[in-house]
Amino acid sequence: MDALKGRDLITIRDLSIAEVAAVLQKAADIKKNPGAYKKSLDGKTLAMIFQKPSLRTRVTFETGMTQLHGHAIYLSPSEVGLGVRESVADVARNLERWVDGIMARVFAHKLVEDLAAYSRVPVINGLSDDFHPVQALADLQTVKEAAGTFKGMKLAYVGDGNNVTHSLLLAGARTGLSISVATPPGYAPRADVVTYAAEAGHETGCAVDVSHDIARAVKGAHFVYTDVWASMGQEDQAEKRKKIFAPYQVNAGVMKAAGTDPWFMHCLPAHRGDEVTDDVADSKRSLIFDQAENRLHLQKALMVMLMGD
Repeated sequence: MDALKGRDLITIRDLSIAEVAAVLQKAADIKKNPGAYKKSLDGKTLAMIFQKPSLRTRVTFETGMTQLHGHAIYLSPSEVGLGVRESVADVARNLERWVDGIMARVFAHKLVEDLAAYSRVPVINGLSDDFHPVQALADLQTVKEAAGTFKGMKLAYVGDGNNVTHSLLLAGARTGLSISVATPPGYAPRADVVTYAAEAGHETGCAVDVSHDIARAVKGAHFVYTDVWASMGQEDQAEKRKKIFAPYQVNAGVMKAAGTDPWFMHCLPAHRGDEVTDDVADSKRSLIFDQAENRLHLQKALMVMLMGD
């Protein structure tokens, strides 16, 4: 879809219903026919800015660029120092003179917004404290592969109302995948994101429900999803959160309560024994490594559509 060329992906709200469908179709085609795209980004360069470390984000973006005949440059926190060593505006204005796209994995969401505002090349949000769009899009690809459709499907998210939760809500609203969330009191997803997803979901048939009740959330769910209880930057809260979130562990009992033999999902890394038990994470219904693989294909599709000629 040429309409995406030169654009940014900061949140899934940046994409229309049709554009999300087009990205997922492109990702599926790239996964099936990788050779057809092997020179799609020939001579192109992606700058990868990392404030937060990541196994999946670095390897999938860098490998993706290599497989598309492009090149990726890893930029560590010490090399860039966004807003500290150099202003975000100056970083963006420098990079746009040298590279064809920027991927940023940051703490404050405003940093990736500012990079996009000051850069004339596409900016992809590889993760911020508020949103994780590339993960949620890869999750949509995984759901579609498993179930064949989004219509009539329900995904239950159990745990912290974090950046992944926010992006899953937006992803559901764009596809018709219903999202039910259960969090401890005080850890619900942002009210404005929930409201937007609920309203936008009317067009696609996505039902949104947010509560503190796990049984309510997972009842009838076709997918049960969880994430770590303390994200990067919240290490000082880890012990406190472990006590608060303990009742929200996804285990065999939670999966059985769905009544649908659901698939299990997790964006990884998983803290086994905390948010999920080994028997669930390693079960035949676990999709966690399919999700991880699909980060590669989905991000290749995004880069082709945003950065390609």
